[in-house]
Amino acid sequence: MEHVSVLLHETVDALNVDPEGIYVDGTLGRGGHAGLLASKLKGGHLYAFDKDEQALAESQENLKEFRDRITFIHSDFRAMRDELAARGITGVNGIMMDLGVSSPQFDDPERGFSYRYDARLDMRMDRHQEKDAWTVVNTYTVGQLIRILKDYGEERYASSIAGNIEKARKIKPVNTTGELVEIIRKSLPDKELRKKGHPAKQTFQALRIEVNDELGALRDGLENALELLVPGGRCAVITFHSLEDRIVKQTFKDYSSAPFVEPKLPLTVQQMEQASFHLVTAKPITAAEEELQENHRSHSAKLRVIERIRG
Repeated sequence: MEHVSVLLHETVDALNVDPEGIYVDGTLGRGGHAGLLASKLKGGHLYAFDKDEQALAESQENLKEFRDRITFIHSDFRAMRDELAARGITGVNGIMMDLGVSSPQFDDPERGFSYRYDARLDMRMDRHQEKDAWTVVNTYTVGQLIRILKDYGEERYASSIAGNIEKARKIKPVNTTGELVEIIRKSLPDKELRKKGHPAKQTFQALRIEVNDELGALRDGLENALELLVPGGRCAVITFHSLEDRIVKQTFKDYSSAPFVEPKLPLTVQQMEQASFHLVTAKPITAAEEELQENHRSHSAKLRVIERIRG
């Protein structure tokens, strides 16, 4: 299945692209957002990050007409500040991130991201790392599994699922996505199984987040991104579930708020420290009706944008 970039024009337009500017795509994927941004550059340059080597390879082919404007970097965006510093870049004009898993990752059975295919439990975005979903399912304690399912999947039946995983793996390891789906089905009451949506969705989300440390990477990546922006530079982030959006929303709020000043202190407005950032989007941008009809992934997408207004 072809990956269709969500909120494509809204994201790139939000960056107010300077043709001579320096930009970062923290989540290159198959290069949809990067291609549109690169097409607007003249003397400027785009640094594109992805920890999935397959995505990088495909994007280099997809974006070969812009090869002189893009540097491809195999790395998690949480390391963008160090990676850019190594290339002599200490400030940028704009950064975009399209979080979550791309359609090609979901649709490749071998990657083990999807409950729609029976495959080895994997879910690694960076296939060089050791920890995969098999490791989590078969070596974490019941308590650890419950915490992950509750915190990252908001799964109501976390205790039942974790308990049944423990029972199953005492007999033999839980090796495949299909085996895990069956355990999940047996752990849920009939009323849940009759509901719309796949019963394994929340558990698979939780495992994927744990395997790839997605929320930790997001916190680090946002801090990196906002510190890299020069005055007038913007950061645009697309999220797909409430856990991601909560982090982005709170981080943007913190950075765009002026430090607290004790009201009794005899300071003038000019003497008070001002916020260095401004929220461009008080409320998140969501997909228009046409995109909602054409791309089901866009239904949960939220775009938030922040701008550095002073150094």
